[in-house]
Amino acid sequence: MSSTAPRAGAREWAGLAVLALPVLLLALDNSVLFLAAPHLGADLRPSATQLLWIMDVYGFMVAGFMITMGTLGDRIGRRRLLLTGAAAFAGASVLAAYAASPEMMIVARMLLGVTGATLGPSALALIGMMFADPRQRAMAFGIFTACFMGGAALGPVVGGVLLESFWWGSVFLLGVPVMAILLVAGPLVLPEYRDTAAGRVDLASVGLSLAAIMPVIYGLKEIADEPARAVPYAAVVVGLAFGLWFVRRQRSLETPLLDLALFKGRGFAAALAILLLTGIVQSGLYLFVSQYLQLVEGMAPLKAGLWLVPPTLALGVGSVLAPVVARRFRSSHVMGAGLGLAGAGLLAMAAADGLGLLMTGVVIGFFGTAPVSVFVFDLIVGAAPVEKAGSASAIAQTSGEFGIALGVATLGSLGTAVYGSRIDVPGQVPAGARETAADSLSGAVEAAADLPAAVAADLLRAAHAAFSDALAAVSVTSAALVLALAAVSLVALRSVALAGEDAGKKARGDAGETAEGDAGEKSGEDVPQPAAEAHPEKLAIPDA
Repeated sequence: MSSTAPRAGAREWAGLAVLALPVLLLALDNSVLFLAAPHLGADLRPSATQLLWIMDVYGFMVAGFMITMGTLGDRIGRRRLLLTGAAAFAGASVLAAYAASPEMMIVARMLLGVTGATLGPSALALIGMMFADPRQRAMAFGIFTACFMGGAALGPVVGGVLLESFWWGSVFLLGVPVMAILLVAGPLVLPEYRDTAAGRVDLASVGLSLAAIMPVIYGLKEIADEPARAVPYAAVVVGLAFGLWFVRRQRSLETPLLDLALFKGRGFAAALAILLLTGIVQSGLYLFVSQYLQLVEGMAPLKAGLWLVPPTLALGVGSVLAPVVARRFRSSHVMGAGLGLAGAGLLAMAAADGLGLLMTGVVIGFFGTAPVSVFVFDLIVGAAPVEKAGSASAIAQTSGEFGIALGVATLGSLGTAVYGSRIDVPGQVPAGARETAADSLSGAVEAAADLPAAVAADLLRAAHAAFSDALAAVSVTSAALVLALAAVSLVALRSVALAGEDAGKKARGDAGETAEGDAGEKSGEDVPQPAAEAHPEKLAIPDA
């Protein structure tokens, strides 16, 4: 094998631009839905339970099907799965836009989740294929992550414009032209790969993975909303039981849905844990800062969304800068330094006595966590054997989904507990309203609406003070966590080569090439492929 990996050219960078389109759309689509929810609710008139399903079922489907789709892409072709998923996503977007009932909208959101699960793992695995040079690959992952953050930042702006000019269904139709571009340009600039020796997908494992992941995600979300209910905890226990069954089955299969040997890779488990825990911090803080802006500062949802643009952009900028800095310093040091900086920003949030300092801390905190996803994706996709890259990508993204759910559940529960212990409800508030106000800040705002002006002002003042204490507690806890992660990254990943370090050991351009299909012939341009370390005979060069 050559010590120098081939560098990507114009075609590969064009392919990255095409891959960035759907991920930008997914982030944008998710954020604009929150703005569209009131309009959608007024038109379709869903019940409270139906509205929750409309909002949440997409995330459940994405998390549940991510591992299945990652492995399926490895077996039937990553580009094929990506394009098939894009076409189906566009169709589901049209169905959602013209939904005539809550039930129809729930089905459309389910389909969007299943098809959305095909896009991320396929895109990450294709980036790993196209960018064999470690430095270029790290930069590609940085740009890819930045596009996701850009979509989240643009969501409130684009959503606000669409909702002011058109009906609520227009936010879903954004997906149609984007997926059309992907369908036209994808076959021209994206390579294809499939593992011709992988065997069939084990359907029992698919069912077990869904039975493991979806109850856990559901339970964690519900625990954050109603921590006293027993059902969410039971759902988590059931999911974990199915998870153990899933693991046992994978160990017994010759071609498992999820190859557990991936977790034995150097730094793999540590990187996943860092990604998951960083996701907890990011999602938990996003939740509390969003509530603070709307319920304490009194901002409308659109204005609050605009205030959240700078932290999101900071994540995107940090994702692009991290690989550049890693050309001069070890990636583990860049990650550790970034997490240390994030800890300082979160401590500034805890000490903030005004909106300006608070948001400055949020921006610094999010900027500091940016290197994590870039370097973890690079490690996981770059180190995985070529025939397992889709599965490895899916594991990384599923870890991120769990991080989001855990962040809302754990930090949300912490903040709720601190709020409940700190609020001093004025004595003039009636008994029923006292209980509502003590549950949450939103409950206090709701209770205040029915009280005399003076009593309402006293109640809101007490609720705001309690929520500020809760936000400070969440910020300090998050700071402690990211500072601990900084130390873990410096220790656990110090011997792992990332982002161009020890590039000779990670060069991937000279592996044996075989054709896709039975004919054994290449078609189209050669695209640099990762070396199939364990099974070089399984490599298939794309027909681009």
